[in-house]
Amino acid sequence: MSANSKTQFASDNTAGVCPEAWAAMERANSGSEPSYGDDRWTGRAADMLRELFEKPDAEVFFVFNGTAANSLALASCCQSYHSVICHEHAHIIDDECGAPEFFSNGTKLLGAPGEHGKLAPVEIERLALKRTDIHYPKPRVVSLTQSTEMGAVYTLAELEAIRAVARKHQLAVQMDGARFANAVASLGCSPKACTWQVGVDVLCFGGTKLGMACGEAVIFFNRDLAAEFDYRCKQAGQLASKMRFLAASWTGVLENGAWLRHAQHANHCARKLALRLEKEAGLRVVHPVEANAAFIAMPDALYRALKERGWVIYNFIGGGVRLMCSWSTTNADIDAFLTDVADLQSNA
Repeated sequence: MSANSKTQFASDNTAGVCPEAWAAMERANSGSEPSYGDDRWTGRAADMLRELFEKPDAEVFFVFNGTAANSLALASCCQSYHSVICHEHAHIIDDECGAPEFFSNGTKLLGAPGEHGKLAPVEIERLALKRTDIHYPKPRVVSLTQSTEMGAVYTLAELEAIRAVARKHQLAVQMDGARFANAVASLGCSPKACTWQVGVDVLCFGGTKLGMACGEAVIFFNRDLAAEFDYRCKQAGQLASKMRFLAASWTGVLENGAWLRHAQHANHCARKLALRLEKEAGLRVVHPVEANAAFIAMPDALYRALKERGWVIYNFIGGGVRLMCSWSTTNADIDAFLTDVADLQSNA
């Protein structure tokens, strides 16, 4: 197997477009449609998301990527003198190049430690009460990553506890759901049960990692926070002129439940990969495998040797080598990786 033919575990971004999204884009690629979201595909996708979340009055917007979704959603919740409470290794802190601060004209991000990437209520309260004088940015939002950067999933009880402390301190709740589908698959609950029913005001629902070419849905369950969000999208260069090609993919994955099936498959592959690395290679799993990520403690020599054989993997925040599975991961991919691991260990 050549390096280029290997299915990579570095990220679920390396996967191609899932068949349902591709077919929907092909269907949308016929004839003329109004521009800038006035097409039938965008309207249908928004309605399907409202149906999925059982929230008829939700406001739905489509943007190109997760950085824009998170940054613009947070900006809609904040003034420049506010702050956002999040995990110290949240994507908005570590991987978005200051975009949340930029689009909110200076809102400060306050990071807190937490096991497996989770933000605990006690840490939210600590930061909410750290200072209450006018010289310090006023806490306004709690941002949660579901599933977390370390592959863990907030339980419904944990989300309820966060809702309680957020409401106590009059904080809005934004959810970075780049891998929200994987979290729903792991929890085995309805989408509404782990969002607006537990106090989430705005969800950034990831489509790219789910299997689309691009496109994230920003869903406001609290409509007040969506005021003039369309203007934010336009100013930020996120108003697609051919919006139907962002929206059509959503119709494809939502129509017959493909979004959930693909997430369940990716989660299953991650669990299988982690279990086999433990049992067959004697490697230690660093974080609970609750979504589609497996974090493995790997000797440096093995890590470097796998990279030399063409596997694109890397050490990630929180410790361990992160291995991501996707809708397209196969048993053959997992077999190939384990075969190389076993070969390298036997020759070490």
